[in-house]
Amino acid sequence: MKIIGRKREKDSLMQSILSKRPEFVVVYGRRRVGKTYLIREYFNNQFSFYATGLSDEKTKGQLRAFNESLNEYGYEDKNAPKDWYDAFARLRSLLEKDNVYRDPVNNKRVIFLDELPWMDTPRSDFKSALDLFWNRWASAQEDIVLIVCGSATSWIIKNLLTDKKGFHNRVTKRIYLAPFSLEECEKLLEYNDIVMTRSQIIESYMVFGGIPHYLNLLDSRLSLAQNINELCFKEYGFLHREYDKLFASLYDKPEKHMAILEALANKRDGLTRVELSQKKEIGGGSVLTKDLRELEECGFIRKFSDIARGDGETFYQVIDPFTLFSINFLKKKRFDSWNEYINTPSYNSWRGNSFEIVCVNHINQIKATLGISGIETNEFAWRSNEAEKGAQIDLIIRRKDGVINLCEMKYTNEEYSLNSEEYKKIENRIAQFQKATDAKEAIHVTLVCGNGYKSGKYSGIVQNVILGDDLFDI
Repeated sequence: MKIIGRKREKDSLMQSILSKRPEFVVVYGRRRVGKTYLIREYFNNQFSFYATGLSDEKTKGQLRAFNESLNEYGYEDKNAPKDWYDAFARLRSLLEKDNVYRDPVNNKRVIFLDELPWMDTPRSDFKSALDLFWNRWASAQEDIVLIVCGSATSWIIKNLLTDKKGFHNRVTKRIYLAPFSLEECEKLLEYNDIVMTRSQIIESYMVFGGIPHYLNLLDSRLSLAQNINELCFKEYGFLHREYDKLFASLYDKPEKHMAILEALANKRDGLTRVELSQKKEIGGGSVLTKDLRELEECGFIRKFSDIARGDGETFYQVIDPFTLFSINFLKKKRFDSWNEYINTPSYNSWRGNSFEIVCVNHINQIKATLGISGIETNEFAWRSNEAEKGAQIDLIIRRKDGVINLCEMKYTNEEYSLNSEEYKKIENRIAQFQKATDAKEAIHVTLVCGNGYKSGKYSGIVQNVILGDDLFDI
């Protein structure tokens, strides 16, 4: 099999192999994003030891499965360990054998513990035993690479990435596996013999959000609309109930996380932390802080500032396309078939809003097209306080070279062309923006057009045009 993209992640894994010290590598990310696939394919399924946790299994079953993996790698005792201390003592014994498999690149002993959070069952001694295994033995072995991963992000963050006890400062590399970019989606679809135009790939991203597993479910014999209907709207569809499964796999108690997302999905402009805390089903305090951090860590939401208000007040906004799609269309059950919805006015409105999210997830590509990849920038949004003729700009790029790009995102069936009405709206936005922010920089109007751009009578107000094709560049 082929690893699509993941250049940064593959380099990080390579550095762990070339390292002259023991490495504790944590790979995390949402369900179905390809964590296990990346690690297994990168190492060609060749490990000194590999084991995976079992979903909804008690300690006894986890230990039995762990010992079966030990047996597969040459450990002879068929009886299950009495506890996790015994299990990791057996692993150490296995790894100390002369004939243990070593990676051919740098002679490292590579251990891969998949779905690690599932191994930590209630009232088990798993964390203490893993702590002892790493701190007392593995961390003193220069040729050890321990790779752990899991979809239960809250467990990973709490117990490994922000832990102040046994694992504090023990993790040497953390690899967050993000959804695919448009360019990576295109490569995966080509690999699977799925024929789509780039416009259709952008629209597929609005629904599936660049999750490799979701894209792998597409049937090459069907159109995009037919695939969406079969996968999402049919009772037997693989993704019909994925929204609930997704958050149940990520968080022990996902109700508040989902309440946050559903509140944000109903407010396109985003909400502040105070506004979120006022909702009874969400609440405030340290729990809200933790939940927001976890959602941001997994790429479901973004935190941003209003350029006029500064850092004193931050907003949160849902930026995961599949989450927005699921809340708007599957959870609310607005209709029974995607085909009923296509080409309706509300469908075109949804595409316009969703394209803005696509652009937010491809800011690096936008900056590259503008030729400012090497320039320090900050990204903001802005909401006018004017009661009448209010305005908003969802993406503002403030540059260190004295320019502010006001980005207008447009997704239309045909090439986009500015008309008199849109020209006046842009003039109003610029005027209100300058009044509200007292910006001293040069203001560049930047159009991001998903299906092309046609220059016309009113094009003079535009300094930069970015096309849908540009979003596919790395």
